[in-house]
Amino acid sequence: MVESFYESKTKCLTIKIIGRFDYSCHKQFKEAFSQNHKAALYEVDFAEVTYLDSSALGMLLLLRDHANKDVVQVRLININDAVVDILRIANFHRLFEFAE
Repeated sequence: MVESFYESKTKCLTIKIIGRFDYSCHKQFKEAFSQNHKAALYEVDFAEVTYLDSSALGMLLLLRDHANKDVVQVRLININDAVVDILRIANFHRLFEFAE
């Protein structure tokens, strides 16, 4: 499941993933960032992620492309150790900022 919250004061769109982050989230995830063109920062909250697969990595790349790479920052937050390992193996630490 995907939830999103936009904070107008900071222009931050937080996309929270709950449970499995896989292809079943694709439509909700894409809608979460596609419907908001005012964001100056995107945060993807992994606090409740229980599973991550290659389609999730692809969705993160779609978000990065949407954010125009250098114009709008994309930050991955609240990442547990297992997910960090997967993201580092895929070299995503070079593409995204990781924050607690």
